Amino acid sequence: MFPARYWREIPQRYRLEANKCKKCGKVYFPPRIICAECKSRDFEMFKLKDEGKLLTYTVIRVAPSQFVDQSPYAMGIVELDGGTKILTQIADCEPDKLQIGMRVKVEFRKIQQDGEAGILCYGYKCVPA
Repeated sequence: MFPARYWREIPQRYRLEANKCKKCGKVYFPPRIICAECKSRDFEMFKLKDEGKLLTYTVIRVAPSQFVDQSPYAMGIVELDGGTKILTQIADCEPDKLQIGMRVKVEFRKIQQDGEAGILCYGYKCVPA
């Protein structure tokens, strides 16, 4: 991941910040500049809930090179309380123990590292609630 892009995304990565259209109330994560519903450009910062339910998942058994030490691992779509959906890794749970509809909580953890002396990338993962 490139450092400039990583730093631009910090509010979303660390604080689950979305934006909410002041005109129609639609919530966007990650934030957008123009509302797709009403074309407004007037938004307010909105903090997403940190709990939700697992909608679906898949188990990654042949991982990309930077995640080989973590395989097998699960990636899932989680619907946070409030309705926003995120794609995230499901951690601290054996893949065969996952169940659709199970409650999960968002935690912030190390995602990857760019080489031995490179930038550490943190982000959100979900764990069983």
